[in-house]
Amino acid sequence: MANLFPKSANNVPAQIALILGILAVTTVAGVTYYFTPKYTRVGYMPTQPVPYSHYLHAEQLGIDCRYCHTHVNQSGHANVPAAEICMNCHTHVQRESPLLELVRDSYLNNEPIEWVRIHKVPDYVYFNHAVHVNRGISCVECHGQVNEMEVVWHDQPFSMAWCLECHRNPEQFIRPLDQVYNLNWTPDNAEAHAQWAREQVVAWNVNPPQSCSGCHQ
Repeated sequence: MANLFPKSANNVPAQIALILGILAVTTVAGVTYYFTPKYTRVGYMPTQPVPYSHYLHAEQLGIDCRYCHTHVNQSGHANVPAAEICMNCHTHVQRESPLLELVRDSYLNNEPIEWVRIHKVPDYVYFNHAVHVNRGISCVECHGQVNEMEVVWHDQPFSMAWCLECHRNPEQFIRPLDQVYNLNWTPDNAEAHAQWAREQVVAWNVNPPQSCSGCHQ
């Protein structure tokens, strides 16, 4: 009786196994990369070249965010402080600490420290930092309770859905302008604050864009 299948059919099981193996490896690699905190960014907490405790500086010492991150209320982008800012204090405090060697070298040699960037929106998204803080959006809303962090991590997803939640209901997120940088602030009366917020949305002409062109310029 003649064979129903050609001899090449004998290789089919091996070929199927190879294809399934490639698919499995590709799937594992994709999930490993695209679902890690570094990609989704939530929880991303890289090691920095110089250890820095926001809990010590912002919470215990009470240093205002704007002292280090200058012009966040004027610029479209929040800046990373230069070594000169650090040395304003550390020429007097912990000035011989080995942990600050890179800061001292950066200051003396005018070479920037290569900090690892944590907070980042996609390149195709337009975001103006000053617009938000000047309309009552606190640092906490995007960066989390940074004043309680020994090591800063990426606290919020910065996804389109997450942004739109605020754009659609800004009254749920704004606070008095003099409390934007007070990371521990909470309203004394939630109901009164909610009424105030609804009024301020109108008074401040808060009208966040919800169309594609508003953020994808």
